[in-house]
Amino acid sequence: MITFIPTPIGNPQDITLRAMKTFEKATLFLCEDTRLTKRLLRLLEERFDMQYPEAVFYSFNEHNGEERLVQLASEFSSHEVVYVSDAGMPVISDPGQLLVAHCQDHAIAYDVLPGASAVTTAYAASGLEAGKFIFYAFLPHKGKERITALSEVMNHRYHTVLYESPHRLEKLLDEIEAIDESRELFLAKEISKRYQNYYRGSAKVLNKTLKSLTIRGEWVVIISAKDVKEKSLSFNEILHLDLPPKPKAKLLAQLSDKSVKEWYDVLIQK
Repeated sequence: MITFIPTPIGNPQDITLRAMKTFEKATLFLCEDTRLTKRLLRLLEERFDMQYPEAVFYSFNEHNGEERLVQLASEFSSHEVVYVSDAGMPVISDPGQLLVAHCQDHAIAYDVLPGASAVTTAYAASGLEAGKFIFYAFLPHKGKERITALSEVMNHRYHTVLYESPHRLEKLLDEIEAIDESRELFLAKEISKRYQNYYRGSAKVLNKTLKSLTIRGEWVVIISAKDVKEKSLSFNEILHLDLPPKPKAKLLAQLSDKSVKEWYDVLIQK
């Protein structure tokens, strides 16, 4: 049995009784960082009388996940296995997805316990209307990939939740302000930790506010949905527009897997 266990994203009291009982029974730990996991277990032992498990610990991260599966797969059936991220819900924006897929492919029993999540906590705190949002995790750090991803986020019709590190937050706010200075944002700093703080306002106002602060800790950024007033055309509507083949082919290529040439050939045969 492999159990995926959420860990506190800040306050240790956010751990669940079920999680601690599962920790006590575990004999093999797969951890994003074994040092952080052992530190958490010692803290739980000291504060909440949890019994420290008699277990072996292995790192399991984006650099060695595939190797660990080859190395340890034969041991899963003889151990009570636990997987934990550094903080928060496992598998969400971390390499635990490899392990879930392995369980599904090899019919290994697994369970995911509910628990702390920065995504849902920040969204609940944002006060933004509508219960629909997308989770984008971390944007690419630079280059064309970042520009493309940010453009997609800024033009989305749902609110978008991002994670951001402190040394890149200022850059992100500059970029958002340059695109749409009036876009409403919600920022959550260090959720459930001592210096937790929430900020809500326009990109321009928040960018100015945060430049006067010392930006430390981990951040969740929620970008409100674009207020789309113009009507967007569907694929079928574009297909039936009275347009010359060439511009119509360019539009259809943007919405499909076919190239402009392929669509042009289709259109001129009609």
